[in-house]
Amino acid sequence: MARIAVIGAGMGAMAAAARLAVAGHRVAVYERGETYGGAVRRFERDGFSFDTGPGLLTLPAVYRDLFLKTGKRPLEECVDLVQVDPSSRHVFPDGTEVALPNASRAGVVQALEAALGAGAGDRWGDFLVRAREAWDRTRRPLLEEPLWTDWQVLAEREPYPAVPHKRLLRTRRAGTLAEVAAWELRDPRLTALLESHALAYGLDPRDAPASAAVLPYMEHAFGTWYVRGGLRELARAVYERCVARRVEFVFGAEVTRIVEKDGRTAGVELAGGTSQASGSGGGTVAEADHVVAGLDPVRLKGLAEHPLDGDGDVFPDASTPSPGRFTVLLALRGAREAGAAHRTVVHTPDREAELDWVSGEGAGPVHPTVTVLRPDDPALRPDEEHESVVLTAVAPPKGDWAVDGSAERFAELLIGAAGTAVPGLRERLLWQETRTPGHAGDETGAFCGGVPAPSLAGGEGNFLHPANSTRLPGLYRVGGWSHPGGGLPHAGMSGALVAGLIVEGPGFRGSQ
Repeated sequence: MARIAVIGAGMGAMAAAARLAVAGHRVAVYERGETYGGAVRRFERDGFSFDTGPGLLTLPAVYRDLFLKTGKRPLEECVDLVQVDPSSRHVFPDGTEVALPNASRAGVVQALEAALGAGAGDRWGDFLVRAREAWDRTRRPLLEEPLWTDWQVLAEREPYPAVPHKRLLRTRRAGTLAEVAAWELRDPRLTALLESHALAYGLDPRDAPASAAVLPYMEHAFGTWYVRGGLRELARAVYERCVARRVEFVFGAEVTRIVEKDGRTAGVELAGGTSQASGSGGGTVAEADHVVAGLDPVRLKGLAEHPLDGDGDVFPDASTPSPGRFTVLLALRGAREAGAAHRTVVHTPDREAELDWVSGEGAGPVHPTVTVLRPDDPALRPDEEHESVVLTAVAPPKGDWAVDGSAERFAELLIGAAGTAVPGLRERLLWQETRTPGHAGDETGAFCGGVPAPSLAGGEGNFLHPANSTRLPGLYRVGGWSHPGGGLPHAGMSGALVAGLIVEGPGFRGSQ
């Protein structure tokens, strides 16, 4: 039985902790905050409740597997998991609207054909076929297996297939997601639909590889899911599974150093007073045979004296922060109207301005693409005569949201856009709560509140994440900032990969 110290109580870290505990290891989780879940948080006020992180779940099979492998009660007995239908409603700048059914390629094609005109649905359907090919080529190496030692193969090969071009009498291969849209979809509304999936993770489709086509494919193929009570209930269920497996949680315990001895990890040094032994660095030490770090690369690099990556390894540019999520929570008077969509995406009227601003190249704030979440969930409102609504847009990393008034201006832009999705929004507004990416940074420790994107093949390796194992023996990376990247499914899978590497050793090759 090994002693394992886990830094952080995010979803990937807890997934690893539960699996390691079931394998017979003694696991302690050290979280600098006062709660679990990482970015999966909840805000409550006056009987209203809001998810402040992810609001929907794709690939629930990842968490079904976690609960299957760590106890007798399956996921569906621990949370109320329901499909969202329609999966999403889209409002485009020209006034066109379309509601897309959940997990139905034929239904989506039919809806797009009816709303956008002849040929639009077929072009999207053909795109999904090619996106599936990219998914089939990358699913195992980018989701189910540790990062390949020869990861350059993933970087050099674009898995999205080449497409025949009738006029050129040859095939051509898109290098970016924007090229996929321009060459294959040929409709600004379909372009907006495609690119919104990448933009949700702060990816600029003009730079993101064509393999980012797997992001909308995952949603269309495996469905969109909601947990009643909010996604925070999923975090609660994972936490309770860890506790049931006798994982120890220590909150308010900030790790200040990864302790090394004889060339490998020996524990973590804590700023507080919870310890098993005294430390020489001024803090106290929790001894461990393995350390699992659920941290962003900037924080992790500051904790280790030993180099974590070599010249031939994948490692991010830690000096460039990622875009984050800007969120406005709305408490509304009046009942939610019958038939309202759970999720509405209101697309920006100026694509280039939004992409330039999010990437840090343009002035702002600008009119963004806004996701409006309106769950029909009694647990989120004080009574049937009120409604809780969450507005989200991607924003660049900024340290001066409060200083120059840009937070207030951007919040107004989100509310203005949401008015097309929520009837009588401004007249119904009781109060609002604005959360900039900095709020998420304070809660999770992520550099500037950045949101990690899922790992993607192609793009010269710039869209991969560091391997779960490091050059320091006994130290492992877990969560969205490591392989296989960001998003709830990917975080859960990172926990499975780390547990496999520790239990089975470096020869572990992933789930079968």
